[in-house]
Formats: sequence, structure tokens, C-alpha cells
Amino acid sequence: MSTENMETATFAGGCFWCLEAVFQKLDGVQKITSGFMGGTVKNPAYREVVKGNTGHAEVVQLEFDPEKISYRELLLVFFTIHDPTTLNRQGNDIGSQYRSVVFYNSETQKQLAEVMIKELNEEYFEGKIVTEIVAATDFYTAEESHQNFYQTHRENAYCQAVIDPKLQKLRATFAGKLRK
Repeated sequence: MSTENMETATFAGGCFWCLEAVFQKLDGVQKITSGFMGGTVKNPAYREVVKGNTGHAEVVQLEFDPEKISYRELLLVFFTIHDPTTLNRQGNDIGSQYRSVVFYNSETQKQLAEVMIKELNEEYFEGKIVTEIVAATDFYTAEESHQNFYQTHRENAYCQAVIDPKLQKLRATFAGKLRK
């Protein structure tokens, strides 16, 4: 497949394992890399980020084909599979490294995220969304052991307790956008 029409999207919404597992299921998402963004430490290691001292959030960076899935659709999935109303927390994952952020890679992405948050606040969340909208900065790839985590560790208790319910919600809500 040609990569010339591909776009990049970067999201933080809790543990990157959860986001990665969900976005892997979407038709049109060609590549997903778990990593870190938004902090001050260059080339951070996972063990540093989880301590909450680097300023980085756990993120997934997606390469997607906008002819198969739009950025707006990616935003809808993102806001559906995590709680955008909790500050620096997703479930038992607590700390600024688990904050909710849309790291935009273009002015269009920024505007779409702003509109989405406005719509969701008016319709569903009564103005409680705390998701930040921030320009993408340097992306640092997480260690190899964190890539494709769900696919290689499905027996892991975290995968079963946290990721499996997110995948069930994805299947129930976005069945038409999933890989065949």
C-alpha cells in the first residue's frame, strides 16, 4: 500500500496498551506505535514515564488512510473508549502520564477536535470533558515489549479486565468500521 496519502493521529487516553488494541481493529488504520509525547525528557524509558516525572503522556501514534477512515471517526472512537472527564486518570491508572490528550498534527485536526469536544460536552458530558488539545511534539517510541501488547499478552489480567471490555464496546458501537 502506498503511504503517500497517509495521515498521522496521536492520542493519549490512559494506558497505551488499551488504545493500541482498539485502534488496531479499525479498517484504515495502517500502523500503530505506542510511545510518549508531551513531556520534557528526551528519549524517556517506560520506567521513567510511569513514575510521572517526565511530563510525558502514554500515547499511540497512528498512520491512517483518510479515504478509509476519517480523523473525525478516529476522534469518535477515542472519546468512546476512554473517560474524557477524569483528570489524569483512567480507571486504576493514575497520574499525568495517563491524561486525556488529542495531540494534533495539523490545524484541521485541532479544529475537528475542538468541534468534537464542544458537541460531546453539549450532548453527553455537560461541559465536563478535560481532554487537552495540544500541538504534537516530539514522539518517542516505547520499548519493543510495549508494542502490540494485547496481541501478545491476551492472558494478562490487565488485558482481560481492562482491554477486553473496551474491545467489546468498540464492536458494539463501531462494527461497520472494523477490519474484515
